[in-house]
Amino acid sequence: MQDRLTRDTFFNGKVTVKQEQVGYRFSIDAVILAHHVRPRPGERVVDLGTGCGIVPLIVAYRHPATHMFGIEIQKELADIADDNVRENGMQETVRIVHRDMQTIQPAMFQGPVDIVVSNPPFHKAASGRINPNRQRAVARHEIRVTLLDVVKAAGDILKTAGLFVLVYTSERLPELVQYMRACRIEPKNVRFIHSRRDSESKLMMMEGIKQGRPGLKVGPPIVIYNEDGTYTKEVADMFLPI
Repeated sequence: MQDRLTRDTFFNGKVTVKQEQVGYRFSIDAVILAHHVRPRPGERVVDLGTGCGIVPLIVAYRHPATHMFGIEIQKELADIADDNVRENGMQETVRIVHRDMQTIQPAMFQGPVDIVVSNPPFHKAASGRINPNRQRAVARHEIRVTLLDVVKAAGDILKTAGLFVLVYTSERLPELVQYMRACRIEPKNVRFIHSRRDSESKLMMMEGIKQGRPGLKVGPPIVIYNEDGTYTKEVADMFLPI
């Protein structure tokens, strides 16, 4: 398997991430998502659809006193994530679970958890061109898990007042809000993500509170690139070591 993988480093080489060369690869979405997860010491965080484990690795690096769980339905990706955890010496902090998120229960995490994060598949199963690579297709289209499945899983394992954080496609905002409220998660904060300052928002970062009070705040936009193609200061700072 090793010859199919690339090796990337974060935070001046302090975190190493192996991922598929031609299969599913994480993007800036995961870095933005991980940056917005700020657990307190001792809190339990679950990443639904962890892929190669990039979000748990970043969160565990920045917040080593937390307990991270990465749930991944594709075994080959779960194996890579597990290797990444071991290679970074995070076995005491991060646990990767190869499992369908639709089957998870609070007991798997010693009770309801504090935070759930996710970067769900953006596209409906029958919409757009399906990538011929199976890993990418499952990660990007609702083939094995739908948006509702993700939100329901989050609602099932979060404690009351627990936090749900996800990055998702902006065009499905009404659907996301509908599902969150159906699963007792109240949308509380949203930031729209733009490639450049003059581009429309393709993605958003949403936070919700389980059984929270109504009231949604729209924060400042997240702009990824400057006009010269470099990262904006906010995004560049997400790659800085602690």
